[in-house]
Amino acid sequence: MKPLPYLQRADGGAQLIVDGAPFLMLGGEVHNSSSSSLAYMERVWERMTSLHCNTALTPVSWELIEPVEGEFDFRLVDGLLEGARRHGMRLVPLWFGAFKNGRSTYAPEWVKTNPARFIHAQSRPGHDVLPLSSFCEETVQADARAFAALMRHLREVDSERRTVVMMQVENEVGLMRAQRDYSAPAERVFSQPVPSSLIGSLQENAGALHPGLAHARLNSGPNAMWADIFGSDASEAFMSWGFGRFVGRVAEAGRAEYPLPHFANAWLVQYEGQPPGEYPNGGPVSRMMDIWRAAAPAIELLAPDIYIDDFACVCADYARNGNPLFIPEARRDHTAPACAFYAIGEHSALGFSPFGIESIGGALEEVIAGPVADASLGIQTDPSGSLLAQSYRLLSGMAPVLAPHFNTNTMRGILQTPAPEAGLDLGGFRLQIRFPKALAPGQPPAGGLIITLGPGDYLIAGFGFSVQFHADPHTPGEVDFLDITEGDYADGQWIPGRRLNGDEYAVQLGAAPCVRRARVYQHHPQ
Repeated sequence: MKPLPYLQRADGGAQLIVDGAPFLMLGGEVHNSSSSSLAYMERVWERMTSLHCNTALTPVSWELIEPVEGEFDFRLVDGLLEGARRHGMRLVPLWFGAFKNGRSTYAPEWVKTNPARFIHAQSRPGHDVLPLSSFCEETVQADARAFAALMRHLREVDSERRTVVMMQVENEVGLMRAQRDYSAPAERVFSQPVPSSLIGSLQENAGALHPGLAHARLNSGPNAMWADIFGSDASEAFMSWGFGRFVGRVAEAGRAEYPLPHFANAWLVQYEGQPPGEYPNGGPVSRMMDIWRAAAPAIELLAPDIYIDDFACVCADYARNGNPLFIPEARRDHTAPACAFYAIGEHSALGFSPFGIESIGGALEEVIAGPVADASLGIQTDPSGSLLAQSYRLLSGMAPVLAPHFNTNTMRGILQTPAPEAGLDLGGFRLQIRFPKALAPGQPPAGGLIITLGPGDYLIAGFGFSVQFHADPHTPGEVDFLDITEGDYADGQWIPGRRLNGDEYAVQLGAAPCVRRARVYQHHPQ
């Protein structure tokens, strides 16, 4: 039997290995309610197939698999597995357990209606709020039991087929509209010194901590309290530890049954200086990643859900200190294709996944993807989805060629900015990237990736830019092409097309995703 999917670590990054080979997730996350109906999913599978997706990210909710405590119903899970297999896709289930988007709406009725047992968070002393407390032992045990049952079932029905390749644990956890949790179990933890395991982990990684924790006073002594170490960030650090431990314990229970890669996703800080509570307080935002990694060692990566404009900055913030980049949610608008190319090329992303994938090309149901829902995420849906479909088709064919260049210095990503051109050094030459069309509202930015296959040998893929090659400033001599070839890839095999010369003697990628092979040489004057 082939090994289970796993993350193969190398050079500070990782690759997802499925059936013994690298697997690039060209994904789509369905709307929150879509996977609750197998009949509804039939139309979703078809839409995803037309977009050349190879991976579906689908919610699996606690309320539907354990409607009565201790009684599990996995018919919906089995139907999702069957649908994915029938359409040639892999599956990443999203565990919507006690926490989803800073709320607890996916907890079962028997949890919601028993606040004496399943304690709610408090936004101030004595003031209960609807979300559950991440510090409640009964809640974490019940959630972990349900998740372990799900993973046990997946082991029994999918370990040979390996349809499921990763698991997301909870969704965008954190506490909204509160400085911190003031419930009784939370107060008991907050009144104690900061756990020595957290201090030790941060001290061990002091040289690589995120700049957001650079101010932490890690030598405050063995009885240091949260404010002693974290100052004004004490409440968020405390909540990050609480949610990290909750999610980590759920993941530990699941991995004990079926050790697939597990990850947690983050609702991001939307602007500099935004206070915790306007975004879920305690979630794995970038400046709290080091606390999360100490709290939840069973979580193998922390993943950003990127809806803000500075896509490149967020990628760089998460692709650090050994955290592999995976983007489980991104805008499904005109920016998605370029962002997919860039994340894969620049940061060796494990995968890319626009949210509400079935709404690309037109919503299946207005109630699911109408203007209110889209406006709340800042989304403008791509009218046709053709650019994403073409991009995914090209990347899928290239995937075996990309794999050896992951986490190396031989591959770079391209993402258009307002500047008319950009430069990068790759393979011993200086590459000048030019964007013939300026960025304009509602128009796709240019995007792509460039690989050096060997001395003077380049693969250029993407759309909307041109590439000129120049000599290193310290090495005199003119640079010219040996040849330029357009073509395509199918299952990693290069299919050459025209040899470009004469009037076409340039590397120019038009509006549709395409690929070029170019060989260059440097003429050294005698």
